[in-house]
Amino acid sequence: MLIAAIIFWLSVVLVAHTYVFFPLVLSWLARGKKQNETIYLPSDADLPEVTILLAVYNEELVIEEKIRTTFDSNYPAAKIHFHIGSDASTDRTNEIIRSYQERYPQLKLKIFPGRTGKSGIINELASEAQSPVFILTDANVFFNKETIYQLVKHYRNPEVAQVGGNIINPVHKDDGISFQEKSYLSRENLMKYQEGVIWGCMIGAFGGCYSIRSAYFVPVPPRFLMDDFYISMHVLAEGKQALNELDAHCYEDVSNKIHEEFRRKVRISAGNFQNLGEYKRLLWPPYTGLAFCFFSHKVFRWYGPVLILLVFLSNLFLWNDSNFYKFTLLCQVTAFAVPLLDALLKKINIHIKLFRFATHFYLMNLALFKGLIWYIRGVKTNVWKPTQRNQ
Repeated sequence: MLIAAIIFWLSVVLVAHTYVFFPLVLSWLARGKKQNETIYLPSDADLPEVTILLAVYNEELVIEEKIRTTFDSNYPAAKIHFHIGSDASTDRTNEIIRSYQERYPQLKLKIFPGRTGKSGIINELASEAQSPVFILTDANVFFNKETIYQLVKHYRNPEVAQVGGNIINPVHKDDGISFQEKSYLSRENLMKYQEGVIWGCMIGAFGGCYSIRSAYFVPVPPRFLMDDFYISMHVLAEGKQALNELDAHCYEDVSNKIHEEFRRKVRISAGNFQNLGEYKRLLWPPYTGLAFCFFSHKVFRWYGPVLILLVFLSNLFLWNDSNFYKFTLLCQVTAFAVPLLDALLKKINIHIKLFRFATHFYLMNLALFKGLIWYIRGVKTNVWKPTQRNQ
């Protein structure tokens, strides 16, 4: 009984820490602080050249808007280079890119004849780029006029080697999961910003939009699924700062389909565990700001489904010990039932946001668990297909 109680309370505390206590600690420590507020490049300075790196596969629905918003920038046009690698696209993606090359001679297209995977394409594009700053982005993430400058301005500070963008999801629908995903990503953006403010250690830039000093770009190993996290953690492993710039606005159309979001999160989960195996050394010593953030923001959350299962199983063992454990078991069973109720209500076109948040939470943890199993069995390929989006 004692062992079961220890497992129960330790698991409860770790789940509560990663989802509740850690965000509260960040908010408290970051209050009144600003990041790198005096050491940045003014917009009229001699700004560095940038190379935008983009891997695409069958993105005919968004690639035109991506090119247009990228070059429609207040950043000096002569200093923007845009390198796109097409991963054996079979739709009109390549044709659309070529149609813009005469208008924008800085736009380069490299066609990969066989499916290569995002990280392999980015590695090759980066090896051919010459700029001191790279911007890595996704085809469905659109810039505004200030995005590129905001991603670059912090590089006057030699300690800063990576800057994340603030990805905003402007459209959501009540009949799916896009509202819950938007809320989750907004919270993540703030937490990453606060980590940068306090310790200069944003734990993983969003892969859809971030910049990095080219000197700190590292080729991603074969079959790695989360190239953005691998590159981000390398910056921190080198002792440099990674920040999240909330004024680097860009816009992404997230998926509204539950099964599409689940598929994406399984892939992310397997990639997370790949990176944990690569960068577990950064968890020691545990008293540093970097290790505290890595444990609290990522590792405990990645093992969240295991912790949730341990809470439930230990509670089953303890349920007859006291009325308290009977109550906690009832609470868990009720919580598990909410997504089922949400699915039934959805069939009759009733959408309750609070219930959908519960669905999103358990969906995310189920995807984490499935990704862990995928990682244990071995990741054989990192070839991807785009998530279906709302457009």
